[in-house]
Amino acid sequence: MTKSYHIAVVGATGAVGTQMIQLLEEAATFKIKQVSFLSSARSAGQTLSFKGEEITIKEATPESFEGVDIALFSAGGSVSKQLAQAAVDRGAIVIDNTSAFRMDENVPLVVPEVNKSALKNHQGIIANPNCSTIQMVAALEPIRKKWGLKRVIVSTYQAVSGSGVTAIRELEEQSRAILDKESFTPEIMPVKGDKKHYQIAFNALPQIDVFTENDYTYEEMKMVNETKKIMEDASLQVAATCVRIPVVSGHSESVYIEVEKEVDVEQVRATLKEAEGVVLEDNPATQTYPQAASAVGKKEVFVGRIRRDLDHPLGLHMWIVSDNLLKGAAWNSIQIAESLIELELI
Repeated sequence: MTKSYHIAVVGATGAVGTQMIQLLEEAATFKIKQVSFLSSARSAGQTLSFKGEEITIKEATPESFEGVDIALFSAGGSVSKQLAQAAVDRGAIVIDNTSAFRMDENVPLVVPEVNKSALKNHQGIIANPNCSTIQMVAALEPIRKKWGLKRVIVSTYQAVSGSGVTAIRELEEQSRAILDKESFTPEIMPVKGDKKHYQIAFNALPQIDVFTENDYTYEEMKMVNETKKIMEDASLQVAATCVRIPVVSGHSESVYIEVEKEVDVEQVRATLKEAEGVVLEDNPATQTYPQAASAVGKKEVFVGRIRRDLDHPLGLHMWIVSDNLLKGAAWNSIQIAESLIELELI
């Protein structure tokens, strides 16, 4: 008899939570016997549709997780820190989409195409990596396996949806005001340490999250530290510059890598063409390359503009794009759930 599961979505009304619910509706690899939609007290009592049935949203409390098998968290780090262990204590496996547990040595940080086996060491909580990290390591892992990997330098061009629905609304309102030649004041976002808040419409901001003591932002340090943890290589050299651009969805990345063994660009293309979860879009002759607009709504990671560095014999450049709300968040979480079931860890 096929086992069925009770799935809870914490942060059900948010941008990522909404995508999680849609993906659960489409899920074909495991059977769902019940869903629970959990959110803040403010949203409790509202309803969301699931497979034609109206489900009432409940306030997320420790008691909400009684009987839950898998809890998908995407309601902010403070909520995860407050409720994740309570869910585990009641028998649920938590898949957390926040940064709350990512660098905890007892918590696996998982991209299934890269390190699915790390799930075997989970102690109830599994962390979903940062959106920009996920798409990068998914594209680099097939290369690392064949040619090794010594260094990664990445510049990201990240969509505003990575900051949530408020940021999407802000971009829309600012763009409208500028096109209509109206004045506006950028909203002060409720981010700790965010002393200034700049215009995002028709702009590019080289700051995502607040700055750390080393002058890198937390977003940049997430990419550095998470990449090393996922690839299980503390010696890997990683540097990042993260930029917010006026795109609603779809993160883009310019990535430079140095491998350990001599490599041919055509071999890299052939390897990525066969890689799980990766789509190769790379033909300069026809101007074929990944674009944020065409990646939206798709689960894969798209790679193109692969070329050898002009000076370093083991250096390669590439362009990596993915839907940050899908592979960068909701879809990777669902894949983790699928992997737990596949590996019979639940």
